[in-house]
Amino acid sequence: MSTQRLLMIEDDVRLAGMVGEYLSQSGFAVEHAVDGNSGLATLQDKPFDLVVLDLMLPDIDGLEVCRRLRALPGEVARTPVLMLTAKGDPMDRIVGLELGADDYLPKPFEPRELLARIRAVLRRHQPGAAPEHQVLRFGSLEIDRDARIVTVNGQAADLTSYQFDLLVTLAERAGRVLTREQIMEAVRGRELEAFDRSIDVHMGRIRAAIKEDVKNPKRIVTVRGVGYVFAKQQD
Repeated sequence: MSTQRLLMIEDDVRLAGMVGEYLSQSGFAVEHAVDGNSGLATLQDKPFDLVVLDLMLPDIDGLEVCRRLRALPGEVARTPVLMLTAKGDPMDRIVGLELGADDYLPKPFEPRELLARIRAVLRRHQPGAAPEHQVLRFGSLEIDRDARIVTVNGQAADLTSYQFDLLVTLAERAGRVLTREQIMEAVRGRELEAFDRSIDVHMGRIRAAIKEDVKNPKRIVTVRGVGYVFAKQQD
């Protein structure tokens, strides 16, 4: 198995050096960019398996970097992003997720937690091959679990790796009401953090991607006070 390549976009050189050394000892090849523009240039120059992106950068902020990354042509636009945000600021997380970040981690953080989150995102993004090629079909919506592609009326839906896993979690349990905690536990393998509403942001993005009326959704339905249910039938 080839070494997985990470790009850390972080203006704190000392922090980047310490984290880079820790991740290198854990088996990753780590490169560092000190600002958003140089990070984007590096991403277009060579492929990476994941980007660790700081929110506060000296030229353009991490939100704008994420926005521009998702607008790049080809596979580079699908590179997973783990965003480093200010501690205790939920709006940073929400906006980052809306722009396509796959996960977030507040500063300051423990290197072991960063490593665990990186590995979790990479597992979601590059899962092992399944024994069978299985496609979930719900009318015009098709979810190819092996190829990790969602199509609506034959057109590909633009979902992050994390959003794809959320959609699969719901679709595999179609007709069953799931709490936010059950959904997040199934996808991330751990319980949802208290009062974390980022799941709702993701659901809104998924609805938009699969061409649902976000004001009157019929496929991914909110069960007030409980969670969500993926409807087997839209009508």
